Amino acid sequence: MNVDVVLPCLNEARALPSVLSRLPEGYRAIVVDNGSTDGSADIARSLGATVVSEPIRGFGSACAAGVAASTAEFIAFCDADDSMDPRDLVPLVERVARGEVDLALGRRRPVSAGAWSLHARLANRALAFLLRRATGYRLTDLGPLRVMRRADLLGLELEDRRSGYPLEMVLASRRAGLRVDESDIDYAPRVGASKVTGTIRGTVTAIADMSRLLRAYDVESDLLGAATGATSARLTEGVRR
Repeated sequence: MNVDVVLPCLNEARALPSVLSRLPEGYRAIVVDNGSTDGSADIARSLGATVVSEPIRGFGSACAAGVAASTAEFIAFCDADDSMDPRDLVPLVERVARGEVDLALGRRRPVSAGAWSLHARLANRALAFLLRRATGYRLTDLGPLRVMRRADLLGLELEDRRSGYPLEMVLASRRAGLRVDESDIDYAPRVGASKVTGTIRGTVTAIADMSRLLRAYDVESDLLGAATGATSARLTEGVRR
């Protein structure tokens, strides 16, 4: 299978050996170093990955740099923190290759109690609700494990360079009339500290980024304000405690 796997990376030296060792045969790893200081890029190279440097910080910036370096028919995205098994990409790629769906998402199912923090689940639940209302897609998770044909992805002309990149991919797919669906994948505790949803402050920032995108794509403002406002309030209360 002709697949490039984009792995945004910021200080994931401890996790990369496990992640890259489980990449399916024929899948090329494109590790996008987003300013690591722990030798992640050197480790990735030593393990055979293609390494791209993206000095502008941001999840979307890293994803866009990986897409620019890709050449395969299919592009997959996977976190580099060992929370997901790259082998779970195989059925997602097969769904796209068979023409069942244009964007295949991994629906996270925690394998242990500590795999997914409460505040991250709350934020994800609110965003999934908004996505269902805005797009009609029957989605329950804005998961980071994703697969598309490269031609379809480039046609979306995604612009977000922060936390909203995965959300914009779904919203732009809906605008383009593409089919989007999700399938279950295992979700394990990540190795190392999370840069976004591992902290309440990071989660609130991600919600702000995604709220801006939802407004840009004309999601109902009253619904948006109610859902994201309530979620942010609950997260803020968690910060006070």
